[in-house]
Amino acid sequence: MNIVFYITGLALVFVVGFISSMDRKKIRYKPIAIMLGTQLILTFILMNTKFGVVSIGFFSMLFSKLIDIGLTGVDFVFGGLENEKGSVFFLNVLLPIVFISVLIGILNQFKILPFIIKYVGLVLSKLNGMGKMENYIAVSSAVLGQSEVFLTVKDQMDGISKRRLYTLCTSAMSAVSVAIVGAYMEIIEPRFVVIAIVLNILSALIVASIINPYKLSEEEDTLAIESQKKLSFFQMISESIMDGFKVAIIVAAMLIGFIALMNGIDYLFELVFDISFQSILGYLFAPIAFIMGIPWADSVQAGSIMATKLVTNEFVAMISFTDISAGLSAKASGMISVFLVSFANFSSIGIITGSVKALSPKQGDEVARNGLKLLMGSTLASVLSATVIGLFL
Repeated sequence: MNIVFYITGLALVFVVGFISSMDRKKIRYKPIAIMLGTQLILTFILMNTKFGVVSIGFFSMLFSKLIDIGLTGVDFVFGGLENEKGSVFFLNVLLPIVFISVLIGILNQFKILPFIIKYVGLVLSKLNGMGKMENYIAVSSAVLGQSEVFLTVKDQMDGISKRRLYTLCTSAMSAVSVAIVGAYMEIIEPRFVVIAIVLNILSALIVASIINPYKLSEEEDTLAIESQKKLSFFQMISESIMDGFKVAIIVAAMLIGFIALMNGIDYLFELVFDISFQSILGYLFAPIAFIMGIPWADSVQAGSIMATKLVTNEFVAMISFTDISAGLSAKASGMISVFLVSFANFSSIGIITGSVKALSPKQGDEVARNGLKLLMGSTLASVLSATVIGLFL
């Protein structure tokens, strides 16, 4: 039965992507098939082999330990403020981001992360036949996040074609940042966070290949990665600490605003229509959840969480998800978890537009014009990743 729903979920992605395609005649099906096959192989390895289970266990344990270490600093500064009977989200989930940000800064300082990102991207480009920059951005977005990734190719931004820009931005919106992966793992099951990061890299490229097909000449297929300004070790540590703290504050502010807004909208809908806004969203998205393979009994609740992520952000949706996850089937829980691990939401349109516009005003305007299409592409990528994991649950 899982294979049937994998096919229907895949068909949903292809049909919507094909209808929205900028040039259907240029769609290259062989690279798409190779990437789909790679997704299935990687997911099988991660879910059903000793190597995969051990690898996921290692990364889960690593981030759990990093969170624990990060909390030692939080406890020193905020000790005594914690709620003994519960968990203060800002202190226990968001502030450890500061420590993980420092570790990322150290790995960047010693050129370890740039080396891994560059050569994983090059291997991926050999596999799928897409451009070096497309694959580099797809991989690096999963580490650096959607804002920072474009700084590494800033001198090439003005010369990138509109078609290539769409693919790059779709990858960026379909990814997450390693700095906040630990926070995700505190809310949802860690193994699904790891699997989602891997799947989303390929899902974004698959969807972009359908919606936005093009072929590059050898002259166009260039990649010049910019070195960031050289800082002393302790300057880098200081900047990384501040960057991590800014991320924690921004996420906290978004949560305060969006959760209050959603509750306010729910209150008004219940007052006027005797049904909550999230329930309406659940019914609207339920057919999509069912087509992906989520059991019908769970589809309304799943649809509500998926829609919440789309209109707010992944953290708000994850918190709502924890309230209902105990009543969901294991398959629905796993698929929703994978769907939630990405930046595909309305607020990301503004974030990514601003990031690109800061480097190239012309290209920033182009991103803004295609904002809704970018959101559709990155959401389809999340649908595809969730559909793939459903095949193995």
